[in-house]
Order: sequence, then C-alpha cells, then structure tokens
Amino acid sequence: MRDSKSRIRSGQVSLIVTTYNWPEALELVLESALRQNTMPGEVLVADDGSGESTAAVARSFEDRFGARGVTFRHVWHSDRGFRLAEIRNRAIAAASGAYVLMVDGDCVLHPDFVRSHLAFARPGTFVQGTRVLLGRERAARALALRETSFRPFERGVGNRANALSIPGLSRLVPTPKDPLKGVRGCNQGFWREDALLVNGFDEQFVGWGREDSDFVARLGRAGVRRRKLKFGGIVYHLWHPENPRDGLEVNDALFAAAQRQEVARCEDGIDKHLASDSLALVAD
Repeated sequence: MRDSKSRIRSGQVSLIVTTYNWPEALELVLESALRQNTMPGEVLVADDGSGESTAAVARSFEDRFGARGVTFRHVWHSDRGFRLAEIRNRAIAAASGAYVLMVDGDCVLHPDFVRSHLAFARPGTFVQGTRVLLGRERAARALALRETSFRPFERGVGNRANALSIPGLSRLVPTPKDPLKGVRGCNQGFWREDALLVNGFDEQFVGWGREDSDFVARLGRAGVRRRKLKFGGIVYHLWHPENPRDGLEVNDALFAAAQRQEVARCEDGIDKHLASDSLALVAD
C-alpha cells in the first residue's frame, strides 16, 4: 500500500507510447523520450497492429534505451481495426512500473516531461496533462529535420500557454469541476494498481473516441481523484488528418450506458491480458 507521503521514483515509471502505422512520428517521439532529463524505468511501444516499418523503428531503439539503463519493449497485436483500448491494456499488463505515463505516438515530449509528471504525482490521484498543437507546416519540418525542441512563441505553435514550462505554477492551476473536461489519453499519468482496480480500458470501445473518457469516469467512481497538470508534462502534438470517426455514435452510446450504470470496473478489460502468454512482445 502507498502512504500519503510516498513519492514515485523514476525507475518505477513505465512510459507507454501508443502507435499505429506512422513510424516517422514514432521515431521522433522515441528520440524525445531518450532526451529526457529524468529517464523512466522502462518504455513500452503499444502498437495497434502496425506493419514491419514500425517494428523496425522499435528495434532500432532497443539498444539505445538499454544503454541508458531503460528497459524497452514493443507490445503488438494484429491489425483488427482501431482497438486503442485493447492495446493500451496489453501494454499496461506488460508494464512493470508502479506508475504509468501514457502518451500517443504523435506527441513529442518536452525534455522535462517525465520529471514534471513525477513531481506532480500523488497517491489516490491520476494526472491529466495538456498538449501543444503543432500546425501542418511546423510538424512537417519537425519530422523532416528530426526536431524535438520547440519554442512557445514560434510560428506554427498553437495552444501556446500549454507550451510554457513553469513548474512553480503547476500547483496553482485548479482542476476543472467537470472531471471529464479536456480528457485526452494522449497525456496521462496514473498508478498501475488504480488502472487494475477498474480493469483498465473497456475493450467494448472499438474505433475512435470515448475510451479515455470512460476510463477516467470509472477511476473517479473508484475514488481516484483527477489533477490537472499545466505548465509541465508538456507534449507537442504533430499535425495529421483526423482519424475516421465512423464508430463514434456507437461509442457515444456505450459511454452513455456506462455513465448510467455508474460502475467502476468494466467487464471487458485488462484482466484477460495479465497472463504473460497472452502478450505478443515483438522486441523480445
């Protein structure tokens, strides 16, 4: 059990990066993870069925993270359409850290991303971060030049306030009264045992949308409070065309039903992935 004064150490952190068939962006995100001022204990690429080019990028980083004392794993399942909830569960099940930082494979990390998340982590809470939006041209240049450093007021940077790293102000920013406002799975921190408590992400959510809101809502019902991290935990979102949202109507209905039921633990979740033989680990 964690006591109220416990603090997480960097070696106890699992950084999970979700990806699907955009190896150029994944490479940039992993480069930014290598340049952290505080390194996590392990990095897991949660791959929702990408092809060989993504696997090749993952393999190219294994030794580089190993040289920094960081375990690297590529967690993969076959492509059966957009199944972000499932691949996140597989990665959390494979993770060994007590604390999970979860980002998307199109979000480049500020050098202080891990360090500022760790400073903000508290028992009984999860952390919702924000994102900086890189415009189409700025994102293309970053990919072409392999840039991982951005200035808040340069051209092509949106949501500029989210690009300011001012650790002393983070604790002064109030968390929204609506626990679901601004929820995005692209930048979250939570205790692994809290994720297991609610059985992770609900894998009934297939296709884009609402799996992250459902996860956060169930954490709240389990008594895990939300904290908003601003002026720290910065990620830079690379522009890309929007994902198809064909299944959003179905997912909206699933989420509405779950809200009415007010359950904390989903039925179709992470528990079936906790046996090691259910995991496909490409990097091993």
